[in-house]
Amino acid sequence: MSSTDLEHREEDEAPAGDDEDTGAHVAPIVKLEAVAVTTGEEDEDPILDLKSKLYRFDKDGNQWKERGAGTVKFLKHKVTGKVRLVMRQSKTLKICANHFIVSSMTVQEHSGNEKSCVWHARDFADGELKDEFFCIRFASIENCKNFMETFQEVAESQKTKEENKDASAAAGLLEKLSVEEKTDEDAPEKECKTDEPGKTDAEKKAEEPASSA
Repeated sequence: MSSTDLEHREEDEAPAGDDEDTGAHVAPIVKLEAVAVTTGEEDEDPILDLKSKLYRFDKDGNQWKERGAGTVKFLKHKVTGKVRLVMRQSKTLKICANHFIVSSMTVQEHSGNEKSCVWHARDFADGELKDEFFCIRFASIENCKNFMETFQEVAESQKTKEENKDASAAAGLLEKLSVEEKTDEDAPEKECKTDEPGKTDAEKKAEEPASSA
């Protein structure tokens, strides 16, 4: 191989240099505008936010089925104070659990596994209310305990709210009954109290007994 051929070959095999900055500015063909995305969580404050994997129990197949892996949250509404559990899949953000925490709910450890726990709920993740039996698994025992403790605290707080609401409703009913009773007591007096219509002088004179002559 001649030296000339070798030089040409080295030039062909030489790595391409870095792209040089020509200073030219290329405007984008399509201009993309920012789009506001709403999640439905704007009026809620997060109480808890943990990564986990969720399962639901399939009664027909008598087995646990995975719902998704992602982030589970407890969200408290800024006005009503109600708390709901929401979990979304990490990649698609699809909702795989969405239900309120109410006073009747309880959560417990799953079959001796300290990283998992189970509970029943009326869930709305699929767009309609369904009775579901959930199991959630965390990466650590600490996260699982944190989830269970927060779950129970929320359920207890909702119980107090419900009791206060019932007490207020009962007080309002008693007050209404008390007002109605007073009205009924006053009614007979109003019925008995009548104003005698006025009589003319001639009618009064006619009613007087005749004087003896």
